[in-house]
Amino acid sequence: MKPVARLDTIRTLIALAAQKSWKLYQLDVKSAFLNGILEEEVYIDQPEGFVVKGSESKVYKLHKALYGLKQAPRAWYSEIDGYFAERGFTKSQSEATLYVKTRGEASILIVSIYVDDIVYTGNNQAMLEEFKQDMMEIYEMTDLGLLHHFLGMGVIQTPTSIFLHQRKYASTLLSRFGLSDCKPMAIPLVPTEKLSKDDGSGSTNEEQYRKIVGSLLYLTATRPDIMFATSLLARFMHCPTTKHLGTAKRVLRYVKGTLDYGLEYVKGKEAVLIGYCDSDWSGSVDDSKSTSGYAFSFGSGVFAWASVKQNYVALSTAEAEYISASEATTQAIWLRFVLEDFGEFQTEAIPLHCDSISAIAITKNPVFHQKTKHIDRREKLGVKSAHNLKGSVEI
Repeated sequence: MKPVARLDTIRTLIALAAQKSWKLYQLDVKSAFLNGILEEEVYIDQPEGFVVKGSESKVYKLHKALYGLKQAPRAWYSEIDGYFAERGFTKSQSEATLYVKTRGEASILIVSIYVDDIVYTGNNQAMLEEFKQDMMEIYEMTDLGLLHHFLGMGVIQTPTSIFLHQRKYASTLLSRFGLSDCKPMAIPLVPTEKLSKDDGSGSTNEEQYRKIVGSLLYLTATRPDIMFATSLLARFMHCPTTKHLGTAKRVLRYVKGTLDYGLEYVKGKEAVLIGYCDSDWSGSVDDSKSTSGYAFSFGSGVFAWASVKQNYVALSTAEAEYISASEATTQAIWLRFVLEDFGEFQTEAIPLHCDSISAIAITKNPVFHQKTKHIDRREKLGVKSAHNLKGSVEI
């Protein structure tokens, strides 16, 4: 397998470019996997229709990768990684597909690769042109110009902002499931309704349900407003009920009324990383586990978010909120490292907003006592503590 850039990293790069008023560009590598050099011996049968007469029993030895080889993605990554190393790029320690090149103290070039798609930006036009020309000389490339479409996301670059959306994909999604003319909904979920594995509504078409939820998960790349609803529905992929399917279609009806929604990153805003975290308590009917959620903005616009069920049962709302803050803290630390790779150092502690007074008190007072000793035990089993990481995060 070849490493690919996280969507969080791509959105971080776009948010930074907006904040710095940089332009984003894109290159596409033609037949990327054919450039990979194989490090081991690989043999293939002679292709049908091209068998050499008299040598039917012989095979070909490959020197370079072909599409279909399991080694091909890794070979391509090794090839492009070697190219960046030779050209003086520094690979990020936090993101294996992120490369940064600096010239002097002010000029910077940032490159992110996703298989055969290359997104790059920077503040020195000469470095951008030099990089593009050099890449096109070494590899067969298509110059796509300004970034306008990437991984199914539309990118609109204007003089004042950069806007990410998935309008075309969302419209296709509605047509695919026969909801193009449906009545829109104002919110994705009924606030008072709880979902469970056995709700008595009977089984439904599992294949259709999985297709809907899988499609919605991809839509969350630019739609944090449906993140919680989609992650909730994803818990019932096995043996979904009629009620689950109805809820999934309700989310699609919400999408119908919000086709133009997306993420806007306004240019020129202050480069401050800010986080928000929250949690319900015992929200899951089946196992009484809580759900953590967090979101981070940089200047303007949210660029990193998640909604995840917690690993174990929280015994109080304070504990549930504390665990949520802990998970948000680990993400904040990683984002801090990525921004440092971009040359954007966060000199102050990252503000992390939490609405639980009890959870905030626990993070500020790490003294072991009766009410939190069970949390400490669980942390030693693999869950990181928010107060152990608070040197870079201010809750």
